[in-house]
Amino acid sequence: MGLTGGIGAGKSEVSRLLAEQGAVIVDADRIAREVVEPGTPGLAAVVAEFGEEVLTSDGSLDRARLGSLVFADPDRLAALNALVHPAVGERSAQLEREAAEADPQAVVVHDVPLLTENGLAPLYDRVVVVDASPETQLERLVRLRGMAEEEARARMAAQADREQRLAVADIVIDNDGPLEGLAPRVREVWEQLREAGRRQADAAPHTGSGTGAGADPGSG
Repeated sequence: MGLTGGIGAGKSEVSRLLAEQGAVIVDADRIAREVVEPGTPGLAAVVAEFGEEVLTSDGSLDRARLGSLVFADPDRLAALNALVHPAVGERSAQLEREAAEADPQAVVVHDVPLLTENGLAPLYDRVVVVDASPETQLERLVRLRGMAEEEARARMAAQADREQRLAVADIVIDNDGPLEGLAPRVREVWEQLREAGRRQADAAPHTGSGTGAGADPGSG
């Protein structure tokens, strides 16, 4: 299944709670960081496109600097995604295959920030969207992550809007309220996913796969 949500909606917390329940998490953002580590072809490609100004003094990727370059410029963001997403997709597919081989009934959750933006919904058996109002997203980004309001709004604007995400959802997890209300809802969703996984494993070999290629390489 695919898990997505706008920045500040709480997708990462839902992913953590699903992992606690037993889900195998394929984290597109984490993989996106791995494929641009120092010495990788991915980082070399990013530097060739954006210049050495996106490197820190130790030669690693300066994510804050890269984010400031791409999130206000759709063309540059598209260029970055074109460099990073193929490698993320390959690694995500490999991790899903390994999980299915280890346990045919495993519930594999692809945590994909840009699932909607990259048209990946059809690749998944189910899409779970973590939903919060734009006002809540903005407040969390400014208060909890320490972003300037202008940067927070730019990052939100670079993503699909709320209506677009909800349009691809099979399951919606409302996270507009207090955190303590989230865990019970995630447990309900987990039971749905686990039952669906059992039925799928009983019916046929695992065939559903997502690429995870909708990582947000400027995040973190």
